[in-house]
Amino acid sequence: MKNMVTIKDVAKKAGVSPSTVSRVIADSSRISQDTKKKVRKAMSALGYHPNINARNLVAKKTKAIGVIMPSSADKALQNPFFPEILRGIGSVAHEMEYSITLSTGITESEILNEVKRMVYGSYVDGVILLYSKVDDPVMMFLYEQNFPFVVVGKPHKQINEVTHVDNDNVAAGHQITKHLIDLGHERIAFIGGFLDLFVTRDRVEGYEAAMKEAGLPCPSSYKIHTEFLKSGGREAVEFLLSLETPPTGLVVSDDIMSLGVLSRLEEFGVSVPKDISLVSFNNVYLSEITKPSLTTVDIQIYDLGAYSAKALIEKTTNKAEPEKRIIIPHSIVYRESSARR
Repeated sequence: MKNMVTIKDVAKKAGVSPSTVSRVIADSSRISQDTKKKVRKAMSALGYHPNINARNLVAKKTKAIGVIMPSSADKALQNPFFPEILRGIGSVAHEMEYSITLSTGITESEILNEVKRMVYGSYVDGVILLYSKVDDPVMMFLYEQNFPFVVVGKPHKQINEVTHVDNDNVAAGHQITKHLIDLGHERIAFIGGFLDLFVTRDRVEGYEAAMKEAGLPCPSSYKIHTEFLKSGGREAVEFLLSLETPPTGLVVSDDIMSLGVLSRLEEFGVSVPKDISLVSFNNVYLSEITKPSLTTVDIQIYDLGAYSAKALIEKTTNKAEPEKRIIIPHSIVYRESSARR
């Protein structure tokens, strides 16, 4: 059997003391970058892997972050938004040598219980919430426990006391709606998620502001709220097409919902963009390859994840780190689904 490589072996090969190797493993600021490189090179050459659990026990750190999904994973992961934001989180976690604990639950109480287990059991150093909703008990628990956490989205309460990473969804909603107005559309409907989610509230606020600014009506029948799923988009189309005066333009608050909208419109014999123009949000990879390709707001999903991970790790390593609001810029990607009326 191959002998186990020890700190002493690494120290001998690197030409330093065992205590210096220990400090390099702990990433001590007292050790120069040149020495760190030399020791890490020796570790790699010898195939030495430090006992992370032992190191974390001494440092009282897990080097792990919890990532909380908004609903059961089998449903949430149907939306390409989540794999992409997890890719952004994972890139930073890997670079900073943190592990990720991904968690969810079917009900709100299950999610809360899982977060309590993470916090009380000291399984993670901090938590990223991949959603923001009204009166969320998970966010309130983390806030009351003074436990490091970051929200992707806009917090319902304590907005200046909670670090969050978001887009300016009001401005994005206004901008994408104005695109349809500029194309000559006057009857424009909005299809979004449920109103307990702040991303929906902000996007519909932007939509309403653009319509009001143009002097155009946006009756309640033109505003549909359903799940961020393909099935939600299909149901919304059936209702809107049944109206006495159906819309000629659609603002859909999520690309995956737009896929459901497109398929249902096709079944009804409605052509996009000839009969109805459609614009969307998120710019997931499917938006470019669907037929027609989607005009959509690129919210930089990867960056939302990366910046949320950076902000959380900063909070876990520096208790004095101030709370902050990080706004990720958006842009509109113009494609085939919108056309002049």
